[in-house]
Amino acid sequence: MKFTDGYWQLRPGVSVLRPRSVDSVESGDRGFTVFAPTGEITGRGDTLNMPVVTVEFSSPASGVIGVTIGHHSGGLPKEPRFALAETHDHPVKVEVTDTEATLTSGGISARVSLGGAWHVDFLRGGDVITSSTERSVGIVTDGEGRRFVHERLALGVGEAVYGLGERFGAFVKNGQTVDIWNADGGTASEQAYKNAPFYLSNAGYGVFVDHPGHVSFEVGSEVVSQTQFSVAGESLTYFLIDGPDPKEVLRRYTALTGRPARVPAWSFGLWLSTSFTTSYDEATVTSFIDGMTERDLPLSVFHFDCFWMRQFHWVDLVWDPDTFPDPEGMLRRLHDRGLKVCVWINPYIAQRSYLFEEGRAAGYLVTNPDGSVWQWDKWQAGMALVDFTNPDAVAWFSGKLRALLRMGVDCFKTDFGERIPTDVVWHDGSDPERMHNYYALLYNRAVFELLEQERGIGEAVVFARSATAGGQQYPVHWGGDCESTFGAMAESLRGGLSLAASGFGYWSHDIGGFEGTPDPAVFKRWIAFGLLSSHSRLHGSGSYRVPWAYDEEAVDVLRHFTRLKMSLMPYLAAAAEEAHREGVPMMRPMVVEFPDDPTSAYLDRQYMLGPDLLVAPVMHEREVTFYVPAGTWTHVVTGEQLTGPGWFTQDHGFDSLPVLARPGAVIPFGAVHDRPDYEWADGVQLKAFAPQEGQRTRVSIPSAAGGPDAEFDVTVTGGVAQARLVAGASAAYEAIVVGGGRR
Repeated sequence: MKFTDGYWQLRPGVSVLRPRSVDSVESGDRGFTVFAPTGEITGRGDTLNMPVVTVEFSSPASGVIGVTIGHHSGGLPKEPRFALAETHDHPVKVEVTDTEATLTSGGISARVSLGGAWHVDFLRGGDVITSSTERSVGIVTDGEGRRFVHERLALGVGEAVYGLGERFGAFVKNGQTVDIWNADGGTASEQAYKNAPFYLSNAGYGVFVDHPGHVSFEVGSEVVSQTQFSVAGESLTYFLIDGPDPKEVLRRYTALTGRPARVPAWSFGLWLSTSFTTSYDEATVTSFIDGMTERDLPLSVFHFDCFWMRQFHWVDLVWDPDTFPDPEGMLRRLHDRGLKVCVWINPYIAQRSYLFEEGRAAGYLVTNPDGSVWQWDKWQAGMALVDFTNPDAVAWFSGKLRALLRMGVDCFKTDFGERIPTDVVWHDGSDPERMHNYYALLYNRAVFELLEQERGIGEAVVFARSATAGGQQYPVHWGGDCESTFGAMAESLRGGLSLAASGFGYWSHDIGGFEGTPDPAVFKRWIAFGLLSSHSRLHGSGSYRVPWAYDEEAVDVLRHFTRLKMSLMPYLAAAAEEAHREGVPMMRPMVVEFPDDPTSAYLDRQYMLGPDLLVAPVMHEREVTFYVPAGTWTHVVTGEQLTGPGWFTQDHGFDSLPVLARPGAVIPFGAVHDRPDYEWADGVQLKAFAPQEGQRTRVSIPSAAGGPDAEFDVTVTGGVAQARLVAGASAAYEAIVVGGGRR
């Protein structure tokens, strides 16, 4: 939201109070509060009719500094609030002198100037990383009498900003206006399904605005040398999160807002969907699965989209009896074929669903101020909304899902959750504006926790579309409704990179695109991209996504990349464990792994999958241009080597794309190619790619069965790799050098 007209003037009807200088400081053991008048004080008389801005500095965790800017503090507290894992046992140093007040936590400090104009520096090791300056803080009143609070933090020369949720526009957010407001807008607009009021800077810090509702960011778009963020009301709280590198920022941020859960091993396999509006029954489903089996295409999960239920009844969570007369038997038959089953749900209750009257009578649906049920006709006729602020409503809705789980369903695609009204009343009295984004978290948490109860911790997984900060705890998330074009493939990748920079550990997308039918080239290129993402699903809208519907080469391409992913499961499982334990995502923007490489700051058509694999999806019939950081990189399939730093343009057949191993990386390849859930260390091949002579690497491989990790020491001597099992178990293993050693 912009408040100024150029640099000097305010927009019509807008007035702003700004802290001019510091009048006094109240300090404690773990923080301090600054009182800053909004005008010049030359004598006692100037204190009359003089608004004061109160700014509190604290530290909720090591390396994190919290700042709360307030005006009038007499308002009633508003819910919901983000659940933050604050700690109070880490060292915090507070120093107040005649000239400055400083709070230090970990390696970061906030230093407030006590003389002259308003000025706050955030420092790391004595170096300023960003600042709040004379015109940064504002208490704004607009022409309608609404109140807002904003802060502006300085952007350094060459500083780039990322994140703010899953955003499909330019990966670098500089120059953009970004509104944190969940919307069902597809992947081709400025709107986003997953909004998080958190941004990551390549200067090695992050900023999290602690407000679950609408937050407006002007990233170098109002004042070009500053990032502004603003919220409605009388106060604003934000946390400045130290790195000093992007991965450490993400570790600290996810420690504060929640780490991604572990997901089951089978979820990393290939998912096949009925697609959305296609016609299907058990015979159709069986024909798809038979077709996959006959063509030797590994399949792990079958997904039933919306029309597993009767039309106009979404959601009643009842199998359409005309289309699926024997759901229990069908689910049993699918399980007998080694498949897991996912079904589509959303939190909307059509008026024709039997759940509507049940929920209305019990008070489980969101209401209008007059107590009537809120309804509209978008999506489903007369639909209402489950009120997840009501514990009884959560138990009611979960109970309906539990019946499906006990019937044989394994997981849920938790679609929608973005179009949440703000003119309603919530059971717990939550503020409607704050609930708009937060609803997605409550919805997905309810379903995920039910799955943990029924299937066990580590066995729960959803396929979620909507989210906000903290939603990374309830994976997996997919990219929403994209078109079936190369352009949409690129925008989907930008969305995934932005989501990864927002602390989400896993991400998927619709292979081939959702809207329309991809031509065979798009479909085959998207297969490679999809199978080299954390989770892989074939899904569309009005057309099936079985590969033989496109051409026979698509069958071969799908087989090739599915087998490649299955063989990479020891490596992917370790990357997934890092996402769970540390909050570092499986898919990583290049800048996260290479923050000191200036070129990496702007790369949005390639990524790192885990720490050691560079993936550059081909978004063209044949040609791809990509960047290779310093060192000798090796194609994991062909053994071709490229030496960076530098740009490369290559032609690739549909069965290939740049998948390059980092110089010196030791990547474990599994012995199984047709399923993801096997004992990954048994028969593992440890490939050392262009290692240095004398290199020693520790490789950790999680256990698919939940046992101890297998730990290997791999050494390279005389161009030969040798492995030694030092922990855990493995039936057999070997180490080889790919690409020759380096001296």
